[in-house]
Amino acid sequence: MINIFTARKIITMNPSWPEATAVAVRDGQILEVGSLEDFEPWLAVDDHQIIDDFADQVIMPGLIDPHLHPLMAAVLLPMQFITALEWRFPWETVPETRGADQYQQALREAHATAVTDEPFFTWGYHAHWHGQMSRDLLDEIFGDRPAVVWQRSFHEVYLNSAMLQHLGIDAAEIRGKHQIDVDRGHFFENGLSYAISKLNPIIMSQDWIDGGLQRLKQLVHFGGQTTVGDMAVGLFDVELEWQAALRNLEQPDTPFRVLCVPHAARLAAMHGDHEKGLAAAQALIERNTDRLQFTNKVKFFTDGAFFSQLALLQEPGYIDGHLGEWLMPPELYEAATRIYWNAGFEIHVHCTGDLGVELAIDTLEKLQWERPRFDHGYTIEHFGFSTPEQVRRIKALGARVSANVYYLHELSQAYGEKGVGVERAHQAARIGACDQAGVCWTLHSDFPMAPALPLHSAWVACTRQNCAGQVVAPAERVSLESALRAITIDAATVLGLENVTGSIRSGKRADFAVLDSDPHEVGGAGLKDIKVLATVYEGEIYPVDGAAVP
Repeated sequence: MINIFTARKIITMNPSWPEATAVAVRDGQILEVGSLEDFEPWLAVDDHQIIDDFADQVIMPGLIDPHLHPLMAAVLLPMQFITALEWRFPWETVPETRGADQYQQALREAHATAVTDEPFFTWGYHAHWHGQMSRDLLDEIFGDRPAVVWQRSFHEVYLNSAMLQHLGIDAAEIRGKHQIDVDRGHFFENGLSYAISKLNPIIMSQDWIDGGLQRLKQLVHFGGQTTVGDMAVGLFDVELEWQAALRNLEQPDTPFRVLCVPHAARLAAMHGDHEKGLAAAQALIERNTDRLQFTNKVKFFTDGAFFSQLALLQEPGYIDGHLGEWLMPPELYEAATRIYWNAGFEIHVHCTGDLGVELAIDTLEKLQWERPRFDHGYTIEHFGFSTPEQVRRIKALGARVSANVYYLHELSQAYGEKGVGVERAHQAARIGACDQAGVCWTLHSDFPMAPALPLHSAWVACTRQNCAGQVVAPAERVSLESALRAITIDAATVLGLENVTGSIRSGKRADFAVLDSDPHEVGGAGLKDIKVLATVYEGEIYPVDGAAVP
């Protein structure tokens, strides 16, 4: 049976065949794109039905977020979200909360209205918007109730005294340990791993994780996404994450696929060293299912979190003189990536500061000299702070960029005032230069670091508008076409799935997003207001907000 989807307009993202009004699908695969009249040769040899539910709407390829964290999302989504900016979810809209007084009042109200005395968890805190956080402040607000404030970056948490006691943490035993300030109840970067190891019985319970992953399914669908990249499998525990993904995501009601990229440092820690971690990464490919797929990709980290101002910067650094943090010392990063490079793996590396980017580029240059590779897939992830010279080196070395453009939307004004100064803050996510240089680049949410709404990210890329309404570094704006490519075919390329999805053409999987407006009519400035009515995943319709189905 051939299903023919008709639409007012189909945006194919195939420059050779850019628009159509119908697409023919059989067994989840696209047969042909064009008009009803074009399909006569197919219809003569098979039964068919015309699906005209979207005849008045616009269809484009299913949207792609090449970098988010399903298990991190599952940990956070059951928590109370208190955020500086508004966040839209299928089940609620979280209002903005700014200022120390307003934030503390929100904490008090959430505590007072809780139906149980179970430990309290909240996510979204950021010092710039919400003032300083401490163990003493949490003790004053929550008293004997255990409480956790998870910082906006996910890379740090604050625990009150009741939670330290609840988790059996002896403050005297850990005082002075690297990246732990127990007097403030503050656990950050690698210190977070210690806190998580204690919190795991709560946040890694099956009920907690399954509830969070069910919410993740809703929000990925809400954003029009039919493919996402899990860019750090094993962040918590490989086996736990895999079983949770099988229970919740490898299901008929999941309208998207997940490209799974393992966390190299976690594999090394789990198996003893990076050589054994490589073998474990290769073995993961044997687990592939219909919706959950490993390939020859691996994730590394250089420096700390952008939202925590722990990104490592070249001179002149931060205004207040503080330093960022290495997540992996340079000599260890180079040695570990060489193992995977020589085995033919595609390396994705978390870099938020320009010193982190410099390490990633320098290492790639050495690896290319030692063992040249073409189309190697080495990808700079996040790309917070960078320099124009680094963009030229990225192009020359054949690397790619996957950028979190939400950095500039939420933090360009804040970091201009208290961080790195206006010049560098406003040039965060330097994607215009990448576009002009011919670098393959894409956009991601790194959810929960940004909303999993690709059209909103594309809007930021086109407008460079921050949350204060400023247009920052307008020379770094990109065209509408480039922004749409970044959330479709170029995102697929960065994930190595460009022959599977990302555009609507004969031979690819039938992955579509159904929109209420034409991006070409509303322009880049209107992208954030476009509503996703439904998605089609491998030929099956999944309505959003009650869109009609046949």
